[in-house]
Amino acid sequence: MSNPQSVPIETPVVEVAGGICASRPLYDIRDRNERQLGWPAGAVAISEEELLRRCEGAGFDLSGWIMCAQGVRSLEAVRRLRQHGFNRFSSVSGGFTGWQAAGLPAEYPAGLEASQADRYARHLVMPQVGPQGQRKLLNTRILLAGLGGLNSPVAMYLAAAGVGTLGLLDFDTVERSNLQRQVLHGESRIGQSKVESACSRIQDINPGIATEILDLKLTPQNAGELAADWDIVIDGTDSFESRYALNRACLEHGTPLVYGAVMRFQGQVSVFWPSGPGQDSSPCFQCLMPRAPAEGEAPGCAEAGVLGILPGIVGTLQANEALKLALGIGRVLIGELLMVDALNMEFRRMKLPADPSCSSCGSQPPG
Repeated sequence: MSNPQSVPIETPVVEVAGGICASRPLYDIRDRNERQLGWPAGAVAISEEELLRRCEGAGFDLSGWIMCAQGVRSLEAVRRLRQHGFNRFSSVSGGFTGWQAAGLPAEYPAGLEASQADRYARHLVMPQVGPQGQRKLLNTRILLAGLGGLNSPVAMYLAAAGVGTLGLLDFDTVERSNLQRQVLHGESRIGQSKVESACSRIQDINPGIATEILDLKLTPQNAGELAADWDIVIDGTDSFESRYALNRACLEHGTPLVYGAVMRFQGQVSVFWPSGPGQDSSPCFQCLMPRAPAEGEAPGCAEAGVLGILPGIVGTLQANEALKLALGIGRVLIGELLMVDALNMEFRRMKLPADPSCSSCGSQPPG
């Protein structure tokens, strides 16, 4: 019995790639999720088991090239077929990865380019995401309000995940004291506007992401206009005035607001979306904080300090909630507050009911 042959991607396979499959077809034995990454032009999608069954049943072409992801399973498939007496099969060396590297003709899920199928490969093989979910992300617009410690990991992970458009809202410049926690920026960016610094970093992570720069201060007067036309808003601000303004703006536009806050070793995460599907009784930010604390009651990070890693933990959790919202999957922190204690490494989740007397979302009109 002859030994299995692993054929490098050279002339014999190029002939198959050109669609000349009458003499030796190309069989792609990868599973459905793997084929979400793309497939060779003209290939026949078939499982190894089904290929063997058809060969044994006769009436099927008893020869061909067999391809998997890297060339390992296809070689095993050839060995198995030859044990059953089907000796005219060969394995494509390098599999589909090698096929792509050689620049041979391939097709991809509708709406995705070859570079996107490569970049988002780990998403495409997930049943909860796949090509349809990745297209959702590519069509999603998310506003990042504040480009400090919280929205640093948010910006980087959403860009890496393929969220199509990120709004960058901040009026500040990068200072050296920011760098202990605001990992979106670096030493070379000191003195530069945070929006420009963030834009540069995002483009380096993923050039396919669009950014909209909003180099100005968020106020109660402009919040409604700034929060319009976004699918999701992520709160990375550091003042109660900004938080209340964002809350009112998101209520006005029916936009989900992903909330995060940090101080010292303590963090909080929630999602406020009273107008979301089936969320008639869910709270808004003002249900959590009916009034702004009096001076001295809730010192900011500049006064109280914050462990540098904590905004990374909380911001990453915010990014996770935003991706679930964009994809429409999973359990989102609507009506719940997740509290993080980084000093003792404890996470606690508590129910957060809507306040019927809330001046923003309750029976009373906004003040």
